[in-house]
Amino acid sequence: MLNLRSATAQRWLTQVDAGLDEILIDHAHCEKKAAGTAMNLLFAYVDHDELAREMTQIVNEELEHFRQVLDILQGRGIRFRKLKPSQYGRRLNDLVRKLEPHRAVDRLLVAGIIEARSCERFDLLRQHLRDREPALSDFYDSLFESEARHHSTYVRLAKEFASESEVHDRLRELSELESDILLEGEPLARMHS
Repeated sequence: MLNLRSATAQRWLTQVDAGLDEILIDHAHCEKKAAGTAMNLLFAYVDHDELAREMTQIVNEELEHFRQVLDILQGRGIRFRKLKPSQYGRRLNDLVRKLEPHRAVDRLLVAGIIEARSCERFDLLRQHLRDREPALSDFYDSLFESEARHHSTYVRLAKEFASESEVHDRLRELSELESDILLEGEPLARMHS
């Protein structure tokens, strides 16, 4: 369903345990970036009616998630601030081909892969935090479905720009590269480290 080529390593949950505050701050930044990505796609491909409608919905949902994470931070007495981001998103976006319509396909698929990985990580968080942080576990449970839906929306919309087989081949290729990026890991406690 999520088209991921690897599961998150235990290393990441160790980072969560050592730096939950930073994971939460980074999560807020990720929601903000996800809204920005959808907005950029809306501007770039405004002549695609279905894409424009779907991106409008995703922008609104991501901004609501951003607000919810800000509320969690405030409730926990954690100041929202800039963080050095992981290199995950940048490295994935570096894989986007330059010429259209391949660029559109890749931009949508990269956004979809990031949503899929977020979905997988939210599932891990809701399980991992269930006993010691039940409210936070419930929050991640509430986000799980929308992230999965966003992933499938991005993959479906890529098929407006290329054949189904071409989209699936490219998704498989990008997913394998995403798996390699995560395998390298990063020392930062981030949603995608």
